[in-house]
Amino acid sequence: MLTDTFGRRFYYLRLSITDVCNFRCNYCLPDGYQCQHNRDFLSTDEISRLMRAFAQLGTEKIRITGGEPSLRKDLPDIIAAAKQTPGIKKVAITTNGYKLPEHLPSWLDAGIDAINISIDSLDPRQFQSITGHNKLDTIMRGIDQALETSDVTIKVNSVLMRQHNAGELNQFLTWLKNKPVTLRFIELMETGDNKAFFNAQHVSASNYKTELMLGGWRPMIREKSAGPAQEFYHPDYLGKVGLIMPYSKDFCSSCNRLRISSLGKLHLCLFAEQGLDIRAFLQSDDVEPLKQQLVALLGQKAESHYLHENLTGATTQLAMLGG
Repeated sequence: MLTDTFGRRFYYLRLSITDVCNFRCNYCLPDGYQCQHNRDFLSTDEISRLMRAFAQLGTEKIRITGGEPSLRKDLPDIIAAAKQTPGIKKVAITTNGYKLPEHLPSWLDAGIDAINISIDSLDPRQFQSITGHNKLDTIMRGIDQALETSDVTIKVNSVLMRQHNAGELNQFLTWLKNKPVTLRFIELMETGDNKAFFNAQHVSASNYKTELMLGGWRPMIREKSAGPAQEFYHPDYLGKVGLIMPYSKDFCSSCNRLRISSLGKLHLCLFAEQGLDIRAFLQSDDVEPLKQQLVALLGQKAESHYLHENLTGATTQLAMLGG
């Protein structure tokens, strides 16, 4: 079992398979993707070995991220490899959903269990202003298609921004009334490239929590392989609400996830000072040395991130690790 020096156990791996993204979200890549390295992303063989090692060390859930992971044509093969890895109980993906209706059948055939989709506004004009793309209708059609044709779990991620969508809570709740999805509001996080935007747009999700509780929403019990969201349910709603508040007290105390970059670096925290290169250990089908290295490196994991001190580590923008 992967356990750090603070007693935290790691059941959950976030695996980036590319840092390329075709959206230009104003909080992440306002100028679009800028390639700053050789695009020598992890191969399917390297990814399979990596997943096998993590599974043998107790990982039960793998989330495939980007950039935008669907830009890799072999994504269905990667999903299938994760699903077929002994010990992995849940395979999820985070996507912008730009071709969700087109991609969904192959993901379902590969065995995907859960899909997280980024939707920062339900207003088509605001959505286009945030992302640079007029794709909201396509994404919503894909969500409906998934709900009608499969048992896959759907979650929607919305990054809170003071001047763009912070006033849309009621609109989102109305949408959730009859939609069996979980909507997660994520506090905007500072990265190396967005300091001015962060200072202008950051808003705490604690006000949302207060409003939800006053409206009859109640906390849900957190599963051991769940992500960082505090989730809430309401007896009159099919949908649920989650809040991800990285600036809240003790946010890191329940950390259960590790990250691998698309270039084969272990990131012990989204905001760690550096990625730890493990790619040399992915070249052999013998995963025992890789497992030993992962256990050794986990001893370097800090007790907390230092976002509250405006220290963002190596994360210049969220697309590099998929959040």
